[in-house]
Amino acid sequence: MRVLFNTFAASSHLYPMVSVAWALHAAGHEVRVASQPDLVDTIVRTSLPAVPVGDPLDLARQMQEDTSWREEDSRAGDLREVRPEKLTWDFVSGVQDWHLRNIFRHLNTNSVLDDIVAVAREWQPDLVLWDSMTFSGAVAARACGAAHARFLFGQDLIGRMRTGFLRLLAEQPAHLRHDPLADWLGEAVARTGGTFAEDLVVGQWSLDATVPWLRLDDTGLDYLPVRYVPYTGASPVPEWLPERPARPRVCLTAGLGGREITGEEWIPYSELFDAVADLEVEVVATLSADQLDPRTKLPDNVRIFDFYPLNVLLPTCSAVVHHGGSGAYALALASGVPQLVISTELWWDAVDKAHALVDREAAIFMEPSALTGETLRENLIRLIEEPSFRAGAKRVQAEFNATPSPVDIVGHLERLTAAHRSR
Repeated sequence: MRVLFNTFAASSHLYPMVSVAWALHAAGHEVRVASQPDLVDTIVRTSLPAVPVGDPLDLARQMQEDTSWREEDSRAGDLREVRPEKLTWDFVSGVQDWHLRNIFRHLNTNSVLDDIVAVAREWQPDLVLWDSMTFSGAVAARACGAAHARFLFGQDLIGRMRTGFLRLLAEQPAHLRHDPLADWLGEAVARTGGTFAEDLVVGQWSLDATVPWLRLDDTGLDYLPVRYVPYTGASPVPEWLPERPARPRVCLTAGLGGREITGEEWIPYSELFDAVADLEVEVVATLSADQLDPRTKLPDNVRIFDFYPLNVLLPTCSAVVHHGGSGAYALALASGVPQLVISTELWWDAVDKAHALVDREAAIFMEPSALTGETLRENLIRLIEEPSFRAGAKRVQAEFNATPSPVDIVGHLERLTAAHRSR
């Protein structure tokens, strides 16, 4: 069969898809990846065929020029809220409208929608797998009669939001039953001759790469579990890396999202490096030139790499310090490494995932406001020296590895495609 992957132009959203795409390719299926032109070179480096659609997204520039998503009004879009007394009609509908206005429309412009529909009609994929914020993939699938499913990059906060919205919508008087998300997608699919259906929002099913204890159980949606098999790009392996070092190795990373999209201004790298200079550890930090002041003096026990594949580095580490992004989090789970997560609610589900790891004695969580050289030092010592953290990390690693691999789900995707394809 033919499978079209669709994501917006962000490496951190492409990389979780790569192993599934290659599993399908290895099973004999044709695979292509569609995204805005500014992701094409990155797709090509994964050795997958790239299909440019729409105008360049230039997401980093957009988010760094318009910082309203960092401001207090961004709390209006808080998908993590679960307190019943807070989940009123005004709040839930406001959350959905905030995401439609500030995120969904920007990632799924008319140029993207028109181009990917044309691609789908010409290539005729049997299955479209689309990032859960890239609704253009669902519209394209509808236009060519393909089966389609979401590819979740974290917890299904959008699915939970939508379930709550529809429940409250049904309780409203007729004159208040307004659904802007359905109206927007209805207009998009109408240009292809179709009509709105709920699967345009939540897919006919979803691939879920979270571990079982992170999966949301209150959406009523269908999920196909799949293990996150790490892909973080290509790089040569230096001679010093393969063997576990004589002293504990610590990885420090702000992730691809922090580097390429949002930037992060809350990590005082120089202060952190000074704080660990006299510890018997080796720190490997993956930082770009933009993230590190060139005047920073590095201690002898700190190495800096502009980029390094974490799937190669983390298995040699005794601890990892990161921002809570889905890639770094899953890679640490896969490697059985204790985690120091320094994050905020702005990073999707990072805080909730960090607390889940804390409950399993596999991590320490900190708010960025609490981060100093001294707190970093204290928590690193705990992660490395207290055996409970290594034991907790090994337990969650075993649970992570018990999830079906991309190879294991190929047959399921074939059967689901046959059942849902309308062509």
